[in-house]
Amino acid sequence: MGTQQLLLIVLGVVIVGIAIAIGITLFKSNQQSSNRDQVINDLENLAWKAQAYYRRPVSMAGGGEDFKGFYIMSADTGNDNGSYTASPTAPTGNAYVPGDTTHIQAASQKIYIIGCGKIIGNDEVSFVKVYVTVTHMTQDIFILN
Repeated sequence: MGTQQLLLIVLGVVIVGIAIAIGITLFKSNQQSSNRDQVINDLENLAWKAQAYYRRPVSMAGGGEDFKGFYIMSADTGNDNGSYTASPTAPTGNAYVPGDTTHIQAASQKIYIIGCGKIIGNDEVSFVKVYVTVTHMTQDIFILN
């Protein structure tokens, strides 16, 4: 074989290698984004449940305009997208890992529902993490990882 043919073979191998590397990166990024979106969707549903609890009178097993007593039912604490918990305090840092369902013990006008996905997040160390701040009127989403 001539040097020109060897050069073309090497060039072809390099181009294929670069294409494979780019494809893997795009696939990984898409997985993270997809899992984050699924966790956010689940958090929004849980936030709606929390707001419904807040508005429901105490006589009908609600909060009577308070989040005290709200908890995430065991069927909602985890699914194929991730795991979820409620907290009276905001999570700090991306290393927060939801634990067991927390009952909101004290009177509260604001709660935090935290979701931990099942795919490694942007920091390449811990899982996708998102939380929502829930008040009687608003839901604010924050991405931790």
